[in-house]
Amino acid sequence: MRLLPLCCALLFTLQMAPVQAKERLLWLVRDLPPFTVFEGSEKGRGVIDQMLPLLIEQMPEYDHSIVRVNRARGIQMLQDPASFTCDPTLLWTAERAKFVNFSQPTLGVQSSGVVVRKSGSALLAPFLDGQQVDLKGLLGTTQLKLGVVAERSYSSQVDEILRQLPDSAFSRHYGNDATANLLQMQQLGRLQLVLGYWPEVRYLIQQNGGSPADYEFHPIQGVNRYQFLHVGCSDTPLGRAAISHIDQVLPALRLDSLPALYAHWLDPEMRATYLEESKHFFENR
Repeated sequence: MRLLPLCCALLFTLQMAPVQAKERLLWLVRDLPPFTVFEGSEKGRGVIDQMLPLLIEQMPEYDHSIVRVNRARGIQMLQDPASFTCDPTLLWTAERAKFVNFSQPTLGVQSSGVVVRKSGSALLAPFLDGQQVDLKGLLGTTQLKLGVVAERSYSSQVDEILRQLPDSAFSRHYGNDATANLLQMQQLGRLQLVLGYWPEVRYLIQQNGGSPADYEFHPIQGVNRYQFLHVGCSDTPLGRAAISHIDQVLPALRLDSLPALYAHWLDPEMRATYLEESKHFFENR
């Protein structure tokens, strides 16, 4: 009988013991079709919109919060050593690798290019080789300005080309709707060229009542056809531990789920080609 009070006391003590709080992981997202879509007909149906819950479900050791930030603010948070943050839509660059711990590649996506209205396509004609544009020659020898999102990487290859050009060649835009605002400036004739990704640009044009048929998209000479997204976390012990777990989850996602989610956003005639090529993205990685 003596054991009963002792067991009850022990059970009471265990119930009163504080539960150790989980670390809170902040997921940084911004309105970035086709990956994250905050508004419009495809709201919540972006590739990362659908991938992130699958990742979170398999990382129960953390409390998760999704935070909306623009690119510049997101980079600041990743640089803060006191912040436990991850961004699921990062391109690897040498500069970012100084303060971000990157996952394996998650998804191959079509590289960025130059968007021009068809009414102004003659401006590019002297700088085209087929459909590819000589971006350095175009911006280095004309007075045209290229609209870009501030603090955004367009891949290591494109960023290197941009670094070789004078700052006067760019119209940089900050804010949450930077690409949409650049396209609006282009429509109003205040800007001739926009650097962007065609699936994103096409969606934004349609959401604003325009027709993609009024635009041309030109890949950039010397740039690979595809580039690769990563999850990037703060380069801290917590961030590195999170990436270690994420890397265990990604292989199945990038083989079974992500290519089809991205293909949904491509021009219909491109989907079959992309899905076939995506099978080989990670064979040598």
